[in-house]
Amino acid sequence: MSGIQGCPHIGVVATGDVTTGPLRKFKDVVTWDVRRVQSMKNAAATRKKTPVPTCGTCQIALHRPFVCLHCSYAGCWNNNHVSTHLQDSQHSFCADVKSGSIFCVECRDFIYHPKIDELYLAAVVSAEEQETRFQVTKKPRERFQSWVPTAPDVAALDNSVTIPCQGRRGLLNLGQTCFMNVILQSFVHNPLLRNYFLGDKHNHKQCKLEEDCTCCEMDKLFAEIFSDEPTAYGPVTFLITTWRKSAELAGYQQQDAHEFFISTLNHIHSTSRGSTNVSCNCIIHSTFAGQLQSDVICERCNNVTSTVDPMLDISLELRGKAGEAAATENTLTGCLKRYTQPEKLGPKQYSCSKCGKAAHEVSKRLSIRKLPPVLSFQFKRFEQKADKSAARKIDTRIRFPATLNMAPFTTIVMKAAEKENNGPPFSYPGPPAIFEYDLFAVINHEGQINNGHYTNYARYEDEWYRFDDTKVTPASLGSVLASHAYMCFYVKRHLDYKPYTTPTYVLTRENEVVREKEMEREKELARIKEVEEALLATV
Repeated sequence: MSGIQGCPHIGVVATGDVTTGPLRKFKDVVTWDVRRVQSMKNAAATRKKTPVPTCGTCQIALHRPFVCLHCSYAGCWNNNHVSTHLQDSQHSFCADVKSGSIFCVECRDFIYHPKIDELYLAAVVSAEEQETRFQVTKKPRERFQSWVPTAPDVAALDNSVTIPCQGRRGLLNLGQTCFMNVILQSFVHNPLLRNYFLGDKHNHKQCKLEEDCTCCEMDKLFAEIFSDEPTAYGPVTFLITTWRKSAELAGYQQQDAHEFFISTLNHIHSTSRGSTNVSCNCIIHSTFAGQLQSDVICERCNNVTSTVDPMLDISLELRGKAGEAAATENTLTGCLKRYTQPEKLGPKQYSCSKCGKAAHEVSKRLSIRKLPPVLSFQFKRFEQKADKSAARKIDTRIRFPATLNMAPFTTIVMKAAEKENNGPPFSYPGPPAIFEYDLFAVINHEGQINNGHYTNYARYEDEWYRFDDTKVTPASLGSVLASHAYMCFYVKRHLDYKPYTTPTYVLTRENEVVREKEMEREKELARIKEVEEALLATV
């Protein structure tokens, strides 16, 4: 791709008026594509067909249109029809409306200019703001505003030293600690955790806990990973803190990565701001917490008993037994379908509160009532034998997608699907984007239980890397999806948020300020009382 110096033609266009000419056309086609994709998603939800743009030369359907920035022509790239059009019509530029990349026919290359990049981002954000509505209030999305540093921000940056933040650093194996390293790498590449700790929401130098603060260890971890140090980092204090707080994980024997994951989440929760026992809004629950709904149906009287339970991750059963060949293939969506399909209960497992009898026909069904910002899946690869001897590993392959739509497994959509038999086809509530997730980390277990080894893949920006303790190597998406996953992590493509809601850390700080003022007032009242008592004693 040619930069600003590589293409002398884009500079003349980029310095022009954005309301006319190629720049106006570029903005219009990007906005058109965002709305087109949104309408296609809505049509898919309602099972309606939408028109697809076609190539102006061969009439083939264009799922990735290239549009001329000088006329109304749209063509395909693979057959060179769009470049042929530019040459024949003596037009200079065409745009890939999905990525915003611009092709210069004179340079015969894709080109870059910062103003074009800014224009693309502004067009996408503006179009998404107009298309997105809040699920409950039906109001438009809050307008995006670029961050502009205030005077305190500028003052805080004075005398600061910038360092290269590569975010790709290996971790030393401290003795059978690969289980810890892969989980820590998944934390480092979790965008919500990364933004929280790099945003200085917990500073280990200002923490008031005396010792064993896992949030302080997370702050140190992010500071080390995003430093300019190229060599691998040894998370020694993180390991020691874990040993002190979780005796079952202490020692140098191999541990289960999922067990360490759950234990560390609990430790971060207990030491983070905003941590409460009810409706917790700490960083862990704000990132991983969702809700599961369990519906028990008495088929004698059709009474439904529903219970809602919190969840931090989802553990899924795999088809195939331990020791079998890996011919039995599983899919993530298939596992989720089995997870949410009705299950028959025995007559002694449930007594109906309505008819007052132990029903012989009872079914139980799980669904996801509330989707979390980050979905964590664990595949149950280790099973205990019937005679309670040593556990064995299930080596069957699990197919999982790079993008995941969770709508079919949510409570609101499953209930709407049930009513479809008695009415017209249903449409997903709210914008379809609220159900879509993108893969960002995968943890693999290689070998057997007693002599196995953990590795993982993680996405940094738009590139994938394989992390094997100290070794960090580039990877392709194909190799990620072909791996034998033990855990998968997905992040919501569009995060839910409530406008005009004060962030948790701000509320926490405000509460701290109020408490400090109350303590100062109590001290002042105590001093006044001492003075009064001293005066009374002299009378």
